[in-house]
Amino acid sequence: MKKKAFIFDLDGVIVDTAKFHFVAWQRLAASLDINFTEKENEQLKGVSRVNSLKKILEWGDKQISEDLFQSKMAQKNQEYLELIKTLSTDDILPGVHDFLIKLRQSGQPIALGSASKNARPILEKLGIMNLFDVIVDGTDVTKAKPDPEVFLSACGQLQMQASESVVFEDSLAGIQAANSAGMISIGLGDPQILKEADEVFQTFTQMPEDYINSLLNKKK
Repeated sequence: MKKKAFIFDLDGVIVDTAKFHFVAWQRLAASLDINFTEKENEQLKGVSRVNSLKKILEWGDKQISEDLFQSKMAQKNQEYLELIKTLSTDDILPGVHDFLIKLRQSGQPIALGSASKNARPILEKLGIMNLFDVIVDGTDVTKAKPDPEVFLSACGQLQMQASESVVFEDSLAGIQAANSAGMISIGLGDPQILKEADEVFQTFTQMPEDYINSLLNKKK
């Protein structure tokens, strides 16, 4: 039977935690007297916590000490962790759970490849930790997407080749990371933003019934 490594980003693919990130960043920006809207939040998708705070400071034309920088990052993470305590299986995005179950039933290797440092507690809250063979998150890698490190690490741990890997992503940086690794890239979201992806769907529910089979036969 054919096999491919199926690698999933977390935020915006499996669960929508963007709303929690937005609230936490907005509160942090307000504490520094910086205006922060949905428009700015869009630009932080797939960006590490350090670089996100750097961007916010640039937008607000603010400079802060290294100590305050570190404490603001910790504050943002603490607020975010408080907000995600409300997560449950109901928050899994449409069609994702069924798709993961089908992959499991067909014996396909499954990994998470996310920049989030909170990936494990989030998967626990969603009740789907057991569906992943490998979890690579922000605590395991040093290079942010569009560098493919997180995806290459995931397929390596699954003992699969990059050319035999499929990545599901909602950010352009993630799609670029998958493409540069020579992996099949499937975008979840706006086709205009994710136009570099091999295929784009709004949600997993839009995928054809036999989509897993067609991916198993698909070449980059």
